[in-house]
Amino acid sequence: YIVLNMLARAGIEARVLNEHASGGMGEIPFTHTYPEVWVDEEVDRQLAARILADYQQRPPATGSIRCQRCNADNPGDFEICWQCGGAVRG
Repeated sequence: YIVLNMLARAGIEARVLNEHASGGMGEIPFTHTYPEVWVDEEVDRQLAARILADYQQRPPATGSIRCQRCNADNPGDFEICWQCGGAVRG
């Protein structure tokens, strides 16, 4: 859902498939139970791939970040506040 939310902020419609498929593990191949993010429109595919590549290349965040809305401390890699759901990054 992190990827899904990043795409949504860029105006790309997408959906998560197989989010509840892990219950079938053992009955079906485990690779068929992985959650997948599918982009709805082909024209958005290249931008979505760039957004995902940028996300995967980020260095791991350390420390904490304070929510601007409710002042709660969040782990440094959070983008959404655990307490109020507000954006902790611009």
